[in-house]
Amino acid sequence: MRLGADEPKAFVPIGGTPMLGLAVNGLIAAGVVDEIIVMVPAEHVDRAAALLPSGAPVRIVIGGAERTDSVRAGLAAAGDSAFFLVHDAARALTPPALIARVVGELRAGHPAVVPALPVVDTVKTVDSRGNVTGTPDRGVLRAIQTPQGFAAAALRAAYAAAETATDDAGLVERLGTAVRTVPGDPLAFKITTPLDLRLAESLLDPSPAVTSC
Repeated sequence: MRLGADEPKAFVPIGGTPMLGLAVNGLIAAGVVDEIIVMVPAEHVDRAAALLPSGAPVRIVIGGAERTDSVRAGLAAAGDSAFFLVHDAARALTPPALIARVVGELRAGHPAVVPALPVVDTVKTVDSRGNVTGTPDRGVLRAIQTPQGFAAAALRAAYAAAETATDDAGLVERLGTAVRTVPGDPLAFKITTPLDLRLAESLLDPSPAVTSC
């Protein structure tokens, strides 16, 4: 079960603060981001603006009908930036140190950088009937997080050649660009289900745990 559709996920609060606000605060705290461009639907611009810290280098841009359209709108608004980070507000607890790690690899010369965690579950491939067709070696599998970082030229070229995508690094891969992984962080998990939300709230709760014997 995913989070309810009563409102966009970015506005769902965790510990009293909407995910969008937490994600933006994390980017600012990383100390490596010059400007943050938030893509939101036109009908939620005022609501998003009220969540953003005053005086911070944050702009709001109206997003598109699809995720790809929204990223394109952000690229157009970013001007001549040398690097881009594409981040998901649903990964609201992403540690600033992880964001800085991605940017550090970009500045070291890697054109595409993504945070990655080893896959701990056994993964199966299945056909349209639900029958197992194979068991990939999980030792070579990674679960990818955000922010995903790119040299501007690499990401712009990828979007110029693509129509839709759910993963920006995948678009860059199609052009033959090497994508480097850096160690991810369990706190950068995607908050998608009610259980995820409960976990995120517990992680932000400053109350000490109470145990009994």
